[in-house]
Amino acid sequence: MFRNRRERAVRTIVITGGTDGMGAALARHHLAAGDRVTVIGRSRAKFEALAAAAPSRAEFVAADLSLLADGRRVVDRLKRSHERIDALVLAASFVRQRRHETPEGHEASWALFFLSKYLFVTRLADLLHAADRPVIVNTAVPGARPDAIAFDDLEMVDGFTFKRSNAQQRRANELLGILATDRNPDLGYVTWGPARLVRSSFAGEVGAGMRVAAAVLGPLLGQHPEDAIRPIIDVIDAPIPGRAAYRGAKARPLTVGPHDEEDAARLAQAAEDALTKTRGV
Repeated sequence: MFRNRRERAVRTIVITGGTDGMGAALARHHLAAGDRVTVIGRSRAKFEALAAAAPSRAEFVAADLSLLADGRRVVDRLKRSHERIDALVLAASFVRQRRHETPEGHEASWALFFLSKYLFVTRLADLLHAADRPVIVNTAVPGARPDAIAFDDLEMVDGFTFKRSNAQQRRANELLGILATDRNPDLGYVTWGPARLVRSSFAGEVGAGMRVAAAVLGPLLGQHPEDAIRPIIDVIDAPIPGRAAYRGAKARPLTVGPHDEEDAARLAQAAEDALTKTRGV
């Protein structure tokens, strides 16, 4: 990868989870670079702090993306207010160690880490297609096993564990890239995870052990968000059509299973069923 420093037109960057951590660092970078940035998150106060230097090019949309109704509302707003999207960064995060059901009746981690991303990737496809060199950066750590998805119980009503839930989300987001690039061969779709721990505020409902570990190890071993996002900046500056996977700046092989196309189609149908079920909720 390399950073493209040539003069260019103003780009439109959309970042979910853009008020904290790596999302906020990306928003600050692209505002400083002269881009138009739309941040989707929960904290307007955090957004106003990061956007103070370039308020005319910064936009905030408040949303809880574990709720599909909020996701639909955001998508509708983006489609009304944007002519194109050059880069879509899917970075919203809220870690839960236990199964939690949203008011819409969905398992919260599955809704946030896959269903909302499916909604953005599919419903914003036309705006991405309108860009010359569109790219999606999905901050789902690549490398989950091909059989990590429980198709008979996607919302893990039975046997939920954090490990199983995390692996399923990661694998589902790799397969989401098949759907995205099949519809738009010019699109770059990157499944990306940091090379190591990143320093940021820890958003989630977790046990004392995980919270203490994050509080202790983060300052000792973690990267600053501004350092962690440099590979993402390179991907956005020089997007390559097709699917790819990275840990930090290092390319990783895509996980290939025996039924990837069929599994991607099954996921799409399940997501559409979930969206239909919750319409109007």
